[in-house]
Amino acid sequence: MKALTFRGTGRIEYETVPDPRLLAPGDVIVKTRLCAICGSDMHVYHGRERGLDPGTVMGHEFIGEIVETGREVQRFRVGDAVFSPFFSACGGCFYCEQDLSCRCQRGQLFGWVERGVGLQGVQAEFVRVPLADTTLYAIPEAVEDEAALLLCDILPTGWFCADMAGARPGGSYAVIGCGPVGLLAIISLREMGAGQILAVDLVPERRAMAARLGAIPFDGASPDLVKNIHGLTGGRGPDAVLEVVGLPAAQQLAYLLVRPGGVLAVAGVHNAAKFAFQPADLYNKNLTYRTGRCPVQRYVPRLLPLVQQRKYDFSALISHRLPLRDGVRGYEMFDQKIEGCTKVVLRP
Repeated sequence: MKALTFRGTGRIEYETVPDPRLLAPGDVIVKTRLCAICGSDMHVYHGRERGLDPGTVMGHEFIGEIVETGREVQRFRVGDAVFSPFFSACGGCFYCEQDLSCRCQRGQLFGWVERGVGLQGVQAEFVRVPLADTTLYAIPEAVEDEAALLLCDILPTGWFCADMAGARPGGSYAVIGCGPVGLLAIISLREMGAGQILAVDLVPERRAMAARLGAIPFDGASPDLVKNIHGLTGGRGPDAVLEVVGLPAAQQLAYLLVRPGGVLAVAGVHNAAKFAFQPADLYNKNLTYRTGRCPVQRYVPRLLPLVQQRKYDFSALISHRLPLRDGVRGYEMFDQKIEGCTKVVLRP
């Protein structure tokens, strides 16, 4: 089959790799209809996350049709249209029972193989899904493919970030980073009744999209950014800052913006060796710092009805739709944010 593979920092290749096969009785094989490039893929692309074996198939967001099932699979049949969280989960271990499926004791991340151990990614023509009965979800007829694709990761992650922020009706919240997750966090804050949403980004097109979703946009490069946001929040700062960038500068900005007693809710994946501030800085502002991988299964039951209502045009977050064979160019576009790139969807 054809796939996009990791070949070293800054190197993605479109090449032929072996077709996946059933390795356990609970596996299924899915023929990919759509897959996507995610911001967290860029951490590997830039070498900020290390350890991935060269030749690993990239990606963790996909929808498709089941073409083969293991003998123990009960919930799904060949021909079923499905989407998947970006990791597998057993549904029965201690962490799954604590509603923390992202830390499943048997779970694996799609697209992470290290020293020969792990799970191949999904930017490919076919995908092996382990623990299929407790990992996959059927795509309801009323849900369009692109909306289902967002349920794999970035829509639940945006909601999770707003949840970590403790969003409540009437509250004031700042979102740092208006890429797809940040924009979906804005939608989540709206759904939770936020009174004021402030959106910070360096890219004009992303700020414009945040404004269309009801946020007040701010240029992240403005020297008066902190002063201006404090001026709109009674001189205190927002109740919580949602940081979805994952870089030290964003972490430091989040600390400067949030009011004393507030929350830093961090969905951005940080790989720097040190925090941008000291533990005493959190103490001196009475701050709560919350972060972690999104437990997608916790949020799918809440988000499926929202998607089915079609209240929001989720497809508007997708700026580019390319064939899988153009995926290398898709990575370059996403990385450089050219042509107003926000989200790249690939079709094998």
